[in-house]
Formats: sequence, structure tokens, C-alpha cells
Amino acid sequence: MTEPALLPRPQPIGVFPLPGGYLLIGDGPDHDDARASLVAGRLPAVFPSTLRYYELAIDGDVDGALAALTDDDPISLANRFVLDPSTHLLSRLRAVAASLGDTALSAHVEMVAFVVGLSADPPDPAAIDGELAAMAFAASATMALERRDVTAAAEALEHAAQAALPISKALAGQMLGQLANTQLDDGGTKRAAVTFQAAIDALAETDLRVSSAELHVSCGAMYQEMSESAPRLLKTAIDHYHAALQLVNITTAPESWAIANANLGLAYLTMPMTEASDQLRVGIAVQSLREALKVFTPDGNPDRWSSTQLNLANALVYMPSTHQAENIAEAVNLYEEVLQRRDRHRDPQGRARVLANQGNALAHLGIFDDAKMRLHEARAIFEEFEEDAAVRSVRSVLDEIAKQESLIRQGSS
Repeated sequence: MTEPALLPRPQPIGVFPLPGGYLLIGDGPDHDDARASLVAGRLPAVFPSTLRYYELAIDGDVDGALAALTDDDPISLANRFVLDPSTHLLSRLRAVAASLGDTALSAHVEMVAFVVGLSADPPDPAAIDGELAAMAFAASATMALERRDVTAAAEALEHAAQAALPISKALAGQMLGQLANTQLDDGGTKRAAVTFQAAIDALAETDLRVSSAELHVSCGAMYQEMSESAPRLLKTAIDHYHAALQLVNITTAPESWAIANANLGLAYLTMPMTEASDQLRVGIAVQSLREALKVFTPDGNPDRWSSTQLNLANALVYMPSTHQAENIAEAVNLYEEVLQRRDRHRDPQGRARVLANQGNALAHLGIFDDAKMRLHEARAIFEEFEEDAAVRSVRSVLDEIAKQESLIRQGSS
């Protein structure tokens, strides 16, 4: 084995996504500058050739990163453990860290072991400092959430952010993002709103575009939900979705991009129409929902696909257009695709709502027999579950169909 190298600090752990975000950087030519850049959340303009493993891991090439780790020093062993964890390598690393007396390396190994499921407990944050303490606190938060102790998890993440901030604003931003989501799960929307903004600000000047976009999407969704009782907040939600879409695309972060588009589309449809120009938003909403459906699929994302598909169908029915009949016909087909996956036994009321919407769309097209068939089925389900308002709504459409059929008969007699 080569001469053991102690762990230089600070390390960029936790800043970038896994697995690259858990890799260590030892001493080497130009390593200090690269390490400082990564700690700040910025990718080096050029990675030193000796950090090729890190560059490959950040790009998602785990096999390539492993192949680039040719040395057998402690830091290389720790990086190999991150990329290809095993109990054998864990035992070896524990022995190496103990022989070196390197508390930092030992804590890092134990933290990774906990994250990959090879250890039941994270390292003690009190025994370490800086970025290592931050990661240990974050691991403790994970354990608390597994126990469903949200209060303890939030407290641990607050400590994680405090430990990280003097070392890495980027790492602190990551911790604050986790804290905001935890606060939100605990019902603390006011606290979460402040924490989300602090996390977004902390990542603003970094290369962590995907992480920033995810924060904007989560924050936007929070404001969108809050807008049900405070409509003015819908504009804030929309601003966050637009910010997310400026940071990522369908290739770099497909799920976040799709969620932002789907939520944006629904937000535009929810906003009240006060002026004729506001109807243009329906067209923007339709386009956003179509973009989301490029990612969401019935098999891969059944719930998101279903809700997005329905929102698109509903928008098409009422979108002002010179091709309104074509839009409504498309909506009918979109409803039908959802109905094929909404079983009456598993989700009767959900199926009834789709049937009611489809029946209404068919009525708009003058296809009255098919419309009545779907509306009668929807009404029967609503009556079974005593959804009186829905029953009245369906009856209203059926009454309108009856009037139209009567007019047609009078006109042909």
C-alpha cells in the first residue's frame, strides 16, 4: 500500500448528487483549487486528470469512475466503497482508518456505510465538525424520519445546515432544502416558506441547477396548495415553476421538468378569467400539460399521468379555438384512455368523475347516445356514494341533452 494520506478539509461531500457527492478528494496537483470549487457548488472549468474518477461520477458514469480509481491509498479505497460498497471493503476501511487515527476518514466511512445500508447507525456528529458533522446530522435526520419522528428530523437538519454554513454555502443550501420539505411535511408552511427561500438563495450562484429546480418545484407546489385559501399566492407558485423551467429541461431533469409543467398548466387553468386576454392562458396551460405528458406515462407514473391527462382533457373542452370540435374530440379520447385504467371497483368515484366529464364533452359534439350512456353510469355511482352535488350536475347535463334532442325532433317533423 502507498503511504497513507490524511483527509484534506473541507471536502465537497453532500454538495452534488449521489454517488459523486460522497466522493473524497485527496492531495494532488491542482486538487486544492478543484476541491474549493466543488465545495462551493461549482464544477471546475477543467478537472485535473487525477480527478477523472470524480468527473465521471458526476456525469453518472459509475463504472468509468471505478475503473479510473487505480490507486490503493485510503482515500481511493473510500471512494471505491462509495461507488461499489461491500462488507469486505467496509471492514478493510475501518481497519485502515483506525490505524491512521484519522477521525474524519473514519466518520466518513461510517456515514457512507449507514447510507448504503451496511451500518445501522450514522456517526456521532458531536465527534466531528464542519461538512462531516453536517452529513452526520443529515444521516441522523434520515433515521428519525424512518421512526416517523419529524420533529427530531427537523432539529437534526437545522444542526446540519448550521454546521455546513461556515464551510459550504452550497452544502448548507442542500440541508436547508431537506429541512424545508421536512417542515412542510410537519404542516409548518410559514416556516417552510422561509426555509425554502433560504435554500434557493444559497444555491443561486452554484452549478446545482437540478437541485435548485427541485426546490422551486417543491416551493411552488406548496404555494399552489396554499392558494386554495389565499388565491393571491397562485402567482408566487407560477413564478417558482417558471424559475424551475429556466434551470432544467426534459433531458437534464425529466421528472422535475414534467412536474413543473403539469403544475404550471393546472395553475393557469385555476386562475380566474377577468379579461378576454386571460383566455390566452388556457392555451399556455394546454401546451404545458402536453409537455408534461412527454414524461409521465400510464405505467411509469400512473397517478401523475392520470391527473395531467384529465387536466389536459378538461382544458381542451373549454379552450377558445377555431378548432373547438377537434379539441373536444381529442378530449373525449383522452378521457377514454383514463377510463381504461380506472376500474369501478378500485376507484368508483374517480371513474364517475371521468365519465361525467366525457359525457359532457360528447354532448358538446352532439353525440347524445354515447353521452347519455356515460352520464347515466356516472349518476348511478354518484347516487350510490350520495354525492348529491355531482348528481345534480349530471342531471343538468342530461336535461340539456333532452332539450337539444327535443329541438332536433321538432325541426325534423
